[in-house]
Amino acid sequence: MTLDFLRRRLPGTRNGRAREVLNWVDRGAESLLETLARTYFQQAGIWVETQVHIEGVGYVDLLLEGWLIVELDGRHHGEWEQVKKDQRRNNRSVARGYAVLRYYYADVVHHPAAMVAEVLAVLASVKAPR
Repeated sequence: MTLDFLRRRLPGTRNGRAREVLNWVDRGAESLLETLARTYFQQAGIWVETQVHIEGVGYVDLLLEGWLIVELDGRHHGEWEQVKKDQRRNNRSVARGYAVLRYYYADVVHHPAAMVAEVLAVLASVKAPR
């Protein structure tokens, strides 16, 4: 199903709000957490890219303002092997000039305002290293 398909089925003035929701769709997200976080960041006026490939690092969940990586971790990220893998990715990201923040389900779902405030503070306090 495409966005154009949906837009064609939402004609007229009564469907304006539904069409507005379609503007928030990003087919690159791999999880509901990514979609929620991206939406919160965009509503705060932050430029967000999803599933960006960074050489030597791989795909990152979100890239904010072109230099701040946000990774959104589910339950499996608590396993020791995954923790080590995530830390190595963080180190490679920083070595390439990016900053990295990690958030979990509870951050995105239960405390989004705190998450957004922290991201805004980082964006305001650190000049883009690129």
